[in-house]
Amino acid sequence: MRVTGTGDAHAEDGGNAVSGYRGPAPGSSSGTAPASPVQEVSGTGDATATGPGATAISGNMTVVHQHRGPREPAPWPHQIGTIPPRARPFQRRTEADLLRMTAGGGATGVPGQVLTGMGGVGKTQIAADHARRAWQDGSVDVLVWVTASDRSPVVSSYAQAGVELCRADPEAPDEAAAAFLAWMTPKAAARPCRWLVVLDDVADPDDLRGLWPPDSPYGHTLVTTRRRDAALTGAGRHLVPVGLFTPDEAVTYLAASLHAHHRTEPADRLAALARDLGHLPLALSQAAAYLVDSGDDVAAYREQLADRATTLADAAPDRLPDDQPVALAAAWSLSVDRADTLRPVGLARPMLRLAALLDPNGIPETVLTSEPARTHLAAHRTPTGQDPAGEPDPVTPREATLALRALHRLSLIDHTPGTPHQAVRVHQLVQRAVRDTLTLGRHDHLARAAADALLAAWPDNEYGTALAQALRANTAVLAGHSEQALYQPEAHKVLYEAGGSLGGVGQATAARDYFGRLAQTVARYLGPDSYFTLGARNNSAEWQGWAGDVEGAAAAFAELLDDMVRILGPDHPDTLIVRSNLAHFRGEAGDVEGAAAAFAELLDDSLRVLGPDHPSTLIFRHNLASRRKEAGDVEGATAAFAELLDDMVRVLGHDHHADTLAVRHNLAYLQLEAGDMAAAAAAFAELLDDSLRVLGPDHPNTLTIRHNLAKSRGEAGDTEGAVAAFAELLEDSVRVLGPDHPDTFIARNDLAYFRGEAGDVEGAAAAFAELLDDIARVLGPDHASTRTARNNLARWQGMLRTDEDTPDAG
Repeated sequence: MRVTGTGDAHAEDGGNAVSGYRGPAPGSSSGTAPASPVQEVSGTGDATATGPGATAISGNMTVVHQHRGPREPAPWPHQIGTIPPRARPFQRRTEADLLRMTAGGGATGVPGQVLTGMGGVGKTQIAADHARRAWQDGSVDVLVWVTASDRSPVVSSYAQAGVELCRADPEAPDEAAAAFLAWMTPKAAARPCRWLVVLDDVADPDDLRGLWPPDSPYGHTLVTTRRRDAALTGAGRHLVPVGLFTPDEAVTYLAASLHAHHRTEPADRLAALARDLGHLPLALSQAAAYLVDSGDDVAAYREQLADRATTLADAAPDRLPDDQPVALAAAWSLSVDRADTLRPVGLARPMLRLAALLDPNGIPETVLTSEPARTHLAAHRTPTGQDPAGEPDPVTPREATLALRALHRLSLIDHTPGTPHQAVRVHQLVQRAVRDTLTLGRHDHLARAAADALLAAWPDNEYGTALAQALRANTAVLAGHSEQALYQPEAHKVLYEAGGSLGGVGQATAARDYFGRLAQTVARYLGPDSYFTLGARNNSAEWQGWAGDVEGAAAAFAELLDDMVRILGPDHPDTLIVRSNLAHFRGEAGDVEGAAAAFAELLDDSLRVLGPDHPSTLIFRHNLASRRKEAGDVEGATAAFAELLDDMVRVLGHDHHADTLAVRHNLAYLQLEAGDMAAAAAAFAELLDDSLRVLGPDHPNTLTIRHNLAKSRGEAGDTEGAVAAFAELLEDSVRVLGPDHPDTFIARNDLAYFRGEAGDVEGAAAAFAELLDDIARVLGPDHASTRTARNNLARWQGMLRTDEDTPDAG
């Protein structure tokens, strides 16, 4: 091979220059050049090297290994890595001020801070603003910005810093990275260096094993991550949660983003859009870009978001603003993948899918750890090598909780076990992104699993309002996302449980309206003659009566009874129950004798159809005895209740929570009405002991027994004791039932009454005035309870005026 006339070559500062042929070693087959040596070299020109480490060769050069001399350390101030550009518009936040105040080692601050939060809250922008300000005001000598999504770029960035600052060998990155870490450690005789290392978007704490910058009175480490592992907060590092924009920040951001493109929208519309997007900065940024690109106004964009057929991907701009790497829909996909690798492996994704159909503001932990929820997790565990044809391994309650913790560690949910009724919160857009990935069939299957989980978590005896309210809210959200699935192949029982729960906490009008709407929806899906439609109509009529419209309830039950007889037949057990409800509300409407006759006829049919020991037959006997009492036949009612109690104890047991205790309660109340206060008090005291043991202190029936015990003692003359008992009862009623429950109103009424009887007439009048306002607000001005409260107020105000007009004795 000949090489001729190749000209001159010049190299400077560590470069290489070759004039002629430069190739592999003789006999080598690497590269694309021939392996044979050059036979003749001529006319290749001059080769000149200038500066340290430069090499110049004229002629034939065979390079086996090239070594550059060490570089001189870069002067300070020095920056390694590129700070991400500032978003437009940039919104300064309280987290940035917190960083500024606490940054720094030694006695003046913490050696490291970890910005943590869900994807899209703006952690990188906050960190970039902090780094940019520190660099511009000269408070750091060396700034290192590292994109730390994996271990490799961390090592590479450290190695680059080692080469540029420590004369490290660029051919040995691990050693160069170690040299940089050692260089950051303060040394007694060395000039102190004020450094800031930003590790942006740490995906796994294990990636930083052995790579955490050292503690230094002059240096500071700032980490951004979605993780919340305990490993991130060791060695004095401080966790700084980054949350959503406040409503005001969100509106300001949207307005500024649109103003930059000569667009304006009313503040109330921007506030509504911010609520739709959950005040998530990333979502607001991409929504503003979409509005600018599409020309749509906020109202049109909100309509698109509200359309269930629209995915988050459909609502994203074609070009992302501010160098954002991913669209909103993909913002959490990597986090879900990583959560699925945490123990218990493969359960995070199916758990998040279940939570995606429930209330973002709070899901009771008992729902997501219930048996139906665990069955779903086991059946849909992300494949981990388990035989797909075999029976899925069961999931324990502990594993379900650990799946929640895995999602919490990746900031996909907030899991706070200390608030059990709202232990799990999920951002609404995370939920939507998850739902967007579901096929229709999987979505419907998941909806039924979620409904089963809610039903399993519903307590048999619903005492408190907090759990009930949370379960109702979750049922409403589930129905909103998955209405059709909850009516196929039949209406799910949780829909009826939610309506009954409304009435159970005293919201009778709301329960009436709920079941009225439910009846219409069930009829639309399953037909007007469906068993489930009839059930919803029965519940609507019942709560109509409890809401005060007893005549309307009786009319509704009469109409329903005709349909029940036509569809199910006269002897169907549910037809008999409708007859019982009809008789009850006819009695409440004033036809006491007609109601008693209807119950007697109903009892004959129940004995014939169901038998004497059927629970419904026993309940019908109970209702008949109650009607005799209301008709004035106290002796006959007492005998009927006593006989019924014997049969109930024989069939259901002495402690049967729903019926046996109720009959004993009625017998004690008959003693109260008969004026035998001592016997009534003794009976109520004994009954209270059993109710506390069987039902618990917060059961509504237990509260009712306490009410009647206090009343009987007050009527027996212990008015001060009654006032104390009612005051204590009222606190528990408000806590358990809520301030607007009818039983709470009754407790307030009797407390006011016995305060007056104890001599505090002025306090009684004031309490009745306040009570009247609340009852009228809740039940309406024409409700029977409102009229009673108005009469009581007039009585005690009259007594107050009489006391004021009476001259003092002596």
